[in-house]
Amino acid sequence: MLTNLWVTALVALGVVSVTFVIGTVRHRDRYIDVAWGLGFAGIAVATGLLADGDAVRRVLVTGLTVVWGVRLAAHIAYRGRGHGEDPRYAKLLAGKPRLYAFGMVYLLQAAIMWFVSLPVQVAQYDRSAPDWWLLPGVALWAVGFYFEAVGDRQLVRFTRDPANKGKVLDTGLWRYTRHPNYFGDATVWWGLYLLACGTWAGAATILSPIVMTYFLAGKTGKPLLEQGMAERRPGYADYVARTSGFVPRRPRKRER
Repeated sequence: MLTNLWVTALVALGVVSVTFVIGTVRHRDRYIDVAWGLGFAGIAVATGLLADGDAVRRVLVTGLTVVWGVRLAAHIAYRGRGHGEDPRYAKLLAGKPRLYAFGMVYLLQAAIMWFVSLPVQVAQYDRSAPDWWLLPGVALWAVGFYFEAVGDRQLVRFTRDPANKGKVLDTGLWRYTRHPNYFGDATVWWGLYLLACGTWAGAATILSPIVMTYFLAGKTGKPLLEQGMAERRPGYADYVARTSGFVPRRPRKRER
């Protein structure tokens, strides 16, 4: 297991280092967002090859992580086609040396990636036969994947239509939460955590999904995206007033 942790740390470092070189050559740090999902997939595959746990569990955990990671990477790459630098990175790294960018963006994401993936790594060393933890874990993963994938697809279709410029998407899954993709992302990782709960070591990785949820709901996901949205989109304040910020629920009734 110790060897595995070192190897997966090197996988995460390798993915962000290659991305850093590409970003430096092409003057776009937004590529790190594509590498995010691919890094998790690489960690899962590396662990699947090194681990000696139950084969069914290893294939299941690796497969679910790879499907999630590759879909997310493909979506972000598709969404970014034809666009320049992400404004978040342009603002954060303006006038800063490249080593600063490597430390504050790339290395930080590698560390978070490795830590959040601990349930995936530990689960693959569980030698016991498949148990009941797998069912709720897969079910939760499926719910999260649905919200993330469908939410992303609905947003892409909405933004493609020129008639929707300046408008707020408040239909489909976006009627029930302002961030179905972020909610789905967090739910996926709670599902993967449950797959690791067959052992005390797996259960002890609970901080990993907590960290992922914290960044999505309270740090770099939802808060950064919503900054200035009310100014750019006239109906956004009303949308916020009636729609849940994260966990899906029925919209609040408008006050008369």
